[in-house]
Amino acid sequence: MQRTFLLAKIHQCTLTAANLNYVGSISIDELLLASAGILPYEQVQVVNISNGERLITYAIAAPAGSGEIQLNGAAARLGMVGDRLIVMTYGQLSSAELSAFSPTVVLVDDQNRLLQVHRYTDLLEKASVINNVRA
Repeated sequence: MQRTFLLAKIHQCTLTAANLNYVGSISIDELLLASAGILPYEQVQVVNISNGERLITYAIAAPAGSGEIQLNGAAARLGMVGDRLIVMTYGQLSSAELSAFSPTVVLVDDQNRLLQVHRYTDLLEKASVINNVRA
């Protein structure tokens, strides 16, 4: 059986622009994408902390070090400059894959500058406890 797990997230980044006339997606500073392990054109879920909106789109790389987080196309209507966002990716993992897996969390400051990359290494321990309870 495979289950869906959080792979990575960029936590509480700040929306810097919204471009309704762009074809679509979310532009994210390339440094932040690389730090989170999110690939260009990978599906992402975007949660707007400021207004509660959620959307699924794909990430495109903005210039590294620019701090750019821009909603594009129709998604531009779901946020305003200055809104706080969480950008997440998910993946299907088997029980065997859990032993070598831990989600990545990228923390940024108000200008979307990288502060910290955190790995949740306790996922395997939690999964083991859950599996023991079910047994």
